[in-house]
Amino acid sequence: MRYAVHDRHRRLLALLGFSTAARKLAARDRFIGWTPALREKNLPQVIDNARFLILPWIEIPNLASHILSVVCRQLIEDWTARYRITPLLIETFVETPRFTGTTYKASGWTQVGVTLGRGRYDRRKQYDKPKKAIWLRPLRKDWKRTLNR
Repeated sequence: MRYAVHDRHRRLLALLGFSTAARKLAARDRFIGWTPALREKNLPQVIDNARFLILPWIEIPNLASHILSVVCRQLIEDWTARYRITPLLIETFVETPRFTGTTYKASGWTQVGVTLGRGRYDRRKQYDKPKKAIWLRPLRKDWKRTLNR
């Protein structure tokens, strides 16, 4: 699912993309309290903020956290309508030390760990990708209880 964010003059400000969550992610799974069986059952309720770009020439204070707040509220409705699954949690990955995740922290996301550097499609355990900080944001107050049923 993709979003394009425009200002009131219809100028493009930012682009966001959301997709299915990583199948296995040790730090996320520990944070949620998942067993392998619960992960298999409830993983569709976790989604990934795969892309977030504010165009480089845009300089508006607090724009990133504002966009994340608005889009996350709209995303629940849009995702449910399209896929008939109500998302409860969003994950994202921030490449460190290139980026610090300040926007996610300011928007109420929680850093729960760091990836191993394998990448989404690695099947040979090569560990040749940059390590990334793992950030999570609940979309409902009862997210943890619901994901652990």
